[in-house]
Amino acid sequence: MHEPIESDLLRTFLVVAETSNFSAAAQRIGRTQSAVSSQIKKLEETIGETLFERGARGVLLTRQGIQLVPYARRIIDLLSEAAATIRSKPLDGPVRIGIPEEYSQTVLPAALAAFAVRHPAVEVTVSCDYTVRNLAALERDELDLAVVFDWSDQTKGEVLCVDPTVWVTSMVHRLHDIHPLPIATYRNSTWSRDYALRSLEQIGRNYRIAFIADTGSGLKNAVTAGLAVTTLCRSNIPPGCRELTAEDGFPPVDSSKVVLRRNPYRSSEAVRELADMLRDAFQPTSG
Repeated sequence: MHEPIESDLLRTFLVVAETSNFSAAAQRIGRTQSAVSSQIKKLEETIGETLFERGARGVLLTRQGIQLVPYARRIIDLLSEAAATIRSKPLDGPVRIGIPEEYSQTVLPAALAAFAVRHPAVEVTVSCDYTVRNLAALERDELDLAVVFDWSDQTKGEVLCVDPTVWVTSMVHRLHDIHPLPIATYRNSTWSRDYALRSLEQIGRNYRIAFIADTGSGLKNAVTAGLAVTTLCRSNIPPGCRELTAEDGFPPVDSSKVVLRRNPYRSSEAVRELADMLRDAFQPTSG
């Protein structure tokens, strides 16, 4: 049975993998080249595999080394997260956040789960609502943070990502080939009129409203079931559906920015911490 892998060895392994050179790795971590070589040798002995191929100009990862990289990163990241959680000062008090429904089952759970682990005494209240309503609640001091869509050129707040709205169709039901085009849209929505419907009118595409919903979930259900095509954020396209591109004759509807707005009247350390975690949770969407 092999010995347990020491985290310090994994840290050195990752630096060598990034630099492809023992000397450069030694300079980065503040150790001698021989110490780095000894650590890598010990790691290889512990695992029982050669992790680097040595050459005149440096080192290259072997197949086993390539396999180890993602595991090493996960272990080091988890250790760093654990240390930060333990060292962080416990926070309490309420935090009220508004967020679009589009992210209530994707980005928000990731942020809240990490926040709850680190600060279990903080009472978080979530409001899933439209941008206009969340902004109004923010101004009325009913929210501390609001994640909203912003289509203006002069953005107020912190841009978390750009998540274009696109036309979406079912991969099974080719409704986008039907004339007039059956579409699903929001009820009484100025955004639908000004952006979604106008995008079809600009390309001269005839359409009929086949499905009306109050929520993004309703639109997703309509397109998944093959009842209509609809507009969704690119990051929110459900399984079994795809974006309709310019090759299909459908341009993007908009390139809305997802923005974090803060309460102008009050804040707290808990609010600032949750804002930081929201920023981190939106990073994959930004990418």
